[in-house]
Amino acid sequence: MQPPSNIPRRAAITSLTRYAVLAGVASRFATAGAQTVQGQSAPDLALQWRALSRVGYGPTPALVRLVQAAPNPKAWALQQVDLAYAASQTAPSLPPDLAGINAPLPSIFADARREREARAAVKAGAAQDEDTPAARRMDFSGPQDPLYFNRTMLRRAAAWRLEASSQPEVENPLLARMTEFWFNHLNIYAGKGAVRPFTGHYVINVARAHALGKFEDLLLASARHPAMLHYLDQFQSVAPDTPGADGRRRGLNENYARELMELHTLGVHGGYTQADVRELARVLTGWTIDPNSNDGFRFAARAHDTGSKMLMGRSYPDGLFSGGEREGEQAIRWLARHPSTARRISLRLAQFFVSDTPSPALVAQLAQTFQGSQGDMRTVMRSLLESPEFWASENRLFKTPMDFACSALAAVHVQAPDRRKLVLAAGFLSQAGQPIHGWQTPDGYRTDAATWLAPEALTRRADFALALGRQVEQVDFLLPFISETTRSTIAQERPALRVGLMLASPDFMVK
Repeated sequence: MQPPSNIPRRAAITSLTRYAVLAGVASRFATAGAQTVQGQSAPDLALQWRALSRVGYGPTPALVRLVQAAPNPKAWALQQVDLAYAASQTAPSLPPDLAGINAPLPSIFADARREREARAAVKAGAAQDEDTPAARRMDFSGPQDPLYFNRTMLRRAAAWRLEASSQPEVENPLLARMTEFWFNHLNIYAGKGAVRPFTGHYVINVARAHALGKFEDLLLASARHPAMLHYLDQFQSVAPDTPGADGRRRGLNENYARELMELHTLGVHGGYTQADVRELARVLTGWTIDPNSNDGFRFAARAHDTGSKMLMGRSYPDGLFSGGEREGEQAIRWLARHPSTARRISLRLAQFFVSDTPSPALVAQLAQTFQGSQGDMRTVMRSLLESPEFWASENRLFKTPMDFACSALAAVHVQAPDRRKLVLAAGFLSQAGQPIHGWQTPDGYRTDAATWLAPEALTRRADFALALGRQVEQVDFLLPFISETTRSTIAQERPALRVGLMLASPDFMVK
């Protein structure tokens, strides 16, 4: 039996969850029930909610004022495209205690090496990892114990992603959302030890830096980054029978070439064969890491397969280039511009921003824009935001756990800024099935409602929302966006629960 002090909270969670499920959560996501407030109609509020929740991670008092000051929500949304691009071309506003994730790559390599050396020096049987207070500590500042460099870098990267996605004063909302989209599309898994220290650097210098630029530049940045080179083992792919430093013969590794075609560009039905995967792997031999270079990459000419290759009907080298590293760059740029890639990226964007099942017409329109602009994401995003489908009330999206966590953090941040809330959010995401940097396979997390909508998942969201809600007295700026039915339901509960229940309501889970 639970202690009496927990009974009202658990009863509220149970009541709310039952209400959400039995009412049909998906059908409750529209904001049609919002009331007219200060001269604004329900449709106006619904469009504002959509703009704030899809172009960013949800309303804050400052963002609500900005979107209401714009000619209309669509104008505000389109303005964010250029603002987000401009922000992506500058360094992020990293707090001092998180700045290490964007340190020069040679420095990160050196610190990772020091951790390996420190761990090798620990006597057998000595306490390490989760068994020590230093490992369990969740703060981000102070001197770094060499034994836990990788773990601290990973925690700092997670804190930055949550902070950037929930604090519009730290990061442009659309840039934060596009950074998350691209990180998921070009996923890396921090459970693979060598990837860990580079995760934050990858987020900032790959996903963020190229979020609204040319797709091919983003793809090349990912291909050359030590996080991706380690994750899919490209750093050790060499021409067959190439001798290593230890004298052993090494060979071709097809992991990265396969995922580059299947997931990053063409898609599984993109018209390539297993023979093409092998040929692309041969094209990319010699692409490896360099701990001493500023970009962490080098092309090892002695490890490159210099023979002729035939990739999807194209020969490498083709006479325009002399081979070597340029072969790989040429192949990646060609794949990035391929019509199948345009369709795949357009579909994923439409699923992320519009609907789990976007119309073929919208996907075709975005693909045409993608090809016509050679993958310029500013142009593609303008086309998406200008489409009627983006604003159509029937196109509903259920928040993923990451969406929900960041929107809830954004709602309470102004009144109660506290870094400990990021730790709370990270814990919720781990329990909810979407741990930060925690998806093992290269396909990234799914974003559809079918994956995330379940009674147990709603209970976890309610737990997290109520924990956050106890830290603030009110979030009245959300009231205009909440239906009268939800308001009436929440009003019957104790005042101390109301903020949390509003964050856990079906209305708040729409975007």
